[in-house]
Amino acid sequence: MTSTLSERISQSAFDGSRLRVVLLLDLYDGAQKQFLEAYEHLRNQVASVPGHISDQLCQSIENPSQWLITSEWESAPPFLAWVNSEEHVQTVQPLHGCVRDTRSLRFSVLRETGPTTEEAPGPAKGGLQSAPRLGDGVVRHALTFTVKPGSEEAVAKILADYDPPKARVDENTRLRRTSLFMHGNRVVRAVEVEGDLLAALRHVSRQPEVRAVEEAINPYLEQDRDLSDPDSARMFFTRAALPTVHHVAAGRHEPRDIERHALFYQAKEGCGMALARLLAGQDEDAADDPTSPIDSSTIFQRDDIVVRLLEVSGPIAEQPAQVLGVDGDRKAAVLGRLLDDSANAGMPMSEQEAARFLARSEMRLITDRRAAES
Repeated sequence: MTSTLSERISQSAFDGSRLRVVLLLDLYDGAQKQFLEAYEHLRNQVASVPGHISDQLCQSIENPSQWLITSEWESAPPFLAWVNSEEHVQTVQPLHGCVRDTRSLRFSVLRETGPTTEEAPGPAKGGLQSAPRLGDGVVRHALTFTVKPGSEEAVAKILADYDPPKARVDENTRLRRTSLFMHGNRVVRAVEVEGDLLAALRHVSRQPEVRAVEEAINPYLEQDRDLSDPDSARMFFTRAALPTVHHVAAGRHEPRDIERHALFYQAKEGCGMALARLLAGQDEDAADDPTSPIDSSTIFQRDDIVVRLLEVSGPIAEQPAQVLGVDGDRKAAVLGRLLDDSANAGMPMSEQEAARFLARSEMRLITDRRAAES
């Protein structure tokens, strides 16, 4: 039985549905007053953020050190723009001294019980997710950071030579695949996890071989960090997070026939989310096109950086426009207006121009490691 397009989209920030964000917190003993003061500041800041609807602060009736913050947003894009901003990083900094452990969860609203839209006061804000996404049991995430110009080859060697960490995290969680790419002095590390992403990231960070690599690249980083200082490490990885905003898989090709590639897109200031949305729409079209060489696409976006991770059948240079996500003059023109690339600003691309742009955009694969099947 052939799956529908909506069933093949396992993750998307672009379906227009309202978003519920859940933040679970475990406070240090005696930190409640400091926490409440920090929360009041956070609450006042987030109330003015476009797309924010409401939030609640809750305390456990069983364990007073356990707290819950929930917020509702008109859709995922305004929340992601806020949570990935430098303003948010600075706003939540006072919370870190109060919190022993934290966990953030994000959900599209699929169904709800309560007053109908007609009965509810005021205009409706955001819709409901139209249908549940089936998913494939895999959580996808990426990190990105830059290294000092001139250090690229030294960093590439360090990142290519380390021993992989143990794949099994616990009985429910397992590292599935890690792919490392570079584009100039920018590093992107994409991970796939079966189970709990947070548990997997913590597991990896404790592995001796990974810690050794992280320490080895420290002198080359453009953003200083001290991994022995929890606040310094937290700030670095918060800024390095490159969230997944869309994943679609066609599943037409055998795994042995496809290769992994990554493309880097630098958007104009303020255009990163619009660019990611455009590429997501193109990838949905490709998933429905039996002639497309793209077997799956994962789009990562933060601020004005967009990375597109592709599984492609055959050489990508044979169909550069399709691989780039600019199949058609209109889409090429829109892409040109969104890119921070004056050579193609607003102009349709010829096949030769698309090939040149593809060559500039393709990231260099440093390592691609799959866990052995257990």
